[in-house]
Amino acid sequence: MAEQILILDFGSQYTQLIARRVRELNVYCEIHPYNNIPELTDDVKGVILSGSPCSVRQDDAPDVDLTLFKNKVPLLGVCYGAQLMAQKGGGKVLPSKIREYGRAKLAKLDQHNELMKEIAIDSVVWMSHSDTIAELPENFKVIASTPSVEVAAFKVEGEETYGIQFHPEVTHSAQGKELLRNFVVHIAGCAQDWTPDIFVESTVEELKAKLGNDKVVMGLSGGVDSSVAATLIHQAIGKNLYCIFVDNGLLRKNEFEDVLDSYKHMGLNVKGVDAKQKFYDALKDITDPEAKRKAIGRVFIEVFDDESHKIDGVKWLGQGTIYPDVIESVSVKGPSATIKSHHNVGGLPDFMKLKVVEPLNTLFKDEVRLVGKTLEIDDTILGRHPFPGPGLGIRILGDITAEKVRILQEVDHLFINGLKKAGLYDDVWQAGAILLPINSVGVMGDERTYEQVVSLRAVTSVDGMTADWCHLPYEFLADISNDIINGVKGVNRVVYDISSKPPATIEWE
Repeated sequence: MAEQILILDFGSQYTQLIARRVRELNVYCEIHPYNNIPELTDDVKGVILSGSPCSVRQDDAPDVDLTLFKNKVPLLGVCYGAQLMAQKGGGKVLPSKIREYGRAKLAKLDQHNELMKEIAIDSVVWMSHSDTIAELPENFKVIASTPSVEVAAFKVEGEETYGIQFHPEVTHSAQGKELLRNFVVHIAGCAQDWTPDIFVESTVEELKAKLGNDKVVMGLSGGVDSSVAATLIHQAIGKNLYCIFVDNGLLRKNEFEDVLDSYKHMGLNVKGVDAKQKFYDALKDITDPEAKRKAIGRVFIEVFDDESHKIDGVKWLGQGTIYPDVIESVSVKGPSATIKSHHNVGGLPDFMKLKVVEPLNTLFKDEVRLVGKTLEIDDTILGRHPFPGPGLGIRILGDITAEKVRILQEVDHLFINGLKKAGLYDDVWQAGAILLPINSVGVMGDERTYEQVVSLRAVTSVDGMTADWCHLPYEFLADISNDIINGVKGVNRVVYDISSKPPATIEWE
C-alpha cells in the first residue's frame, strides 16, 4: 500500500482542492468524512482536518477525537480544523469582530518553524471564516499572523500538530503549495513517489490478482474515463475484457465509426451495437428533460444487458468511476441535491448480478489523463471535451426526431471542426451546439425562410463545477455562423450563449 495523507472532511467546499494539491506533490491521499474515519494504518503518514461551513461554537458542530492522531502522526488543521484544535485544547473561538474573508497578507512569521520554511513575509493568503481563534491554549504557539488576525497559524509545542486559519489549497494563497509541501514532505516525511507510472504498474498487478481468469464486460463511451479504465483492465486480463459501445442515435456526426476505429487500433475487443431506432422509439413525443434522460438511461440498460447475456461466464462489470464520484457518495452532508440525472454504466441495476471493478476510483480527472498518457492512449481520446451521457438528446430542446438529430449533428460538426482548425479547441473545456424549439424569419436569396435557430456554447473550466463562457474571436464566430447557415439545411439563425455557471448550467437541459 502506498504511503498516504488522510484528509478528514468537515464539509468544506475546498476539501477536494486539498486532495488535489497533495496529489500534485506526487503523494497519495484519501478523503474520508470526519464521522467515518478508517483505521490508522502504518501507511498513513499525516492527517489534515478540512474547513467547514459550520462553527465550532454550534451545539451540533462536527467533532472528532484528536487523540486518535496526536503524537502518532503529524496533524494539520485548516480553518475549521484549526479552530477545533484550539477549542478542544482549552482555547477560545469567538465570532470575528471584522469580516475575515478574501485576501490577506502575512505580517508576522516564524520562518524557523518547519511549516513556515521559505514562506515570505507579506505572502498573500486566503481567509474564509466568520469565527476567529481569540485565545490559544497554553502550549500553543503563534507562528504566523496577519494585520487583522493574530492567530493565523500555530504549532502545539512538543507535538507535530499545526493549525492555520487560512486556506493554502486555493490558488489565491500565493505560497499555499509550498506550505502544504512543508507539511506533507518535510514534516510528515512522504517520499513523493506516487506517479502515473507507479499507479499503472500497481493497478495492473492488483487487477491481475483480483480478476484472475474471470471475464469482464464494460460499456465504453469514447470518453477519457471509460477508455483509460478499459485500457488498464485490458493490460491485466487481455481478451477476457469484452467492451460494448452502443450507438444511441444521439452521438456526434461519425462518432460511432470513428470511436470504434480508434478502439480497434488500441487492441481492445469492442462490439459496436446500432440501437438508434430503439432510442428514437423510446423518446417519441417526450419533451421533459428529466424524462428524456431517464428514457435514454433505461434503453441503454436494456441494450447493454441484452449484449452482456450473449457473453458466456461474465462475472465483472468494468466502470470508469473516478474519485469525485466516490467522494460525493460518502460526503459529510450526503449526496448533493439532484440537478439532473446522468446516463452512464454506473446506473446499471442489481439484476445484472455482476461484481464491479473500478480501476480509476482513486483518481481525479486530470490524473486520469496523466495515466492515459502513460498508457500511450491517443491524444484524440485524452484531449476530448466532456460529452454528456444522454448526448445530443439534451441538446435538442423539446421532442427528439431523427431529422432534428441530423440537423444538430451537422451544426455540431462544423462548430467543433472549426474550433480545431482555428487552433481554439484545446483552449475550450467543453463546446457544443443546442437546437432551439423555435423558428425565426430569414431571407435566403430572394426567398423568405422560416427555419430553426441554433445556439453555440463554449466554456472554460477546470472541473465543470463552475465555468465561464469562452470569449471566442468575433471573426471566428462570424465565419462559423456563415458556414452553418450556408451548410445546414433547416437552420437560418445562429446565436452564441454568453452565460456562466453559475447561474446557468453548461448544458441547457
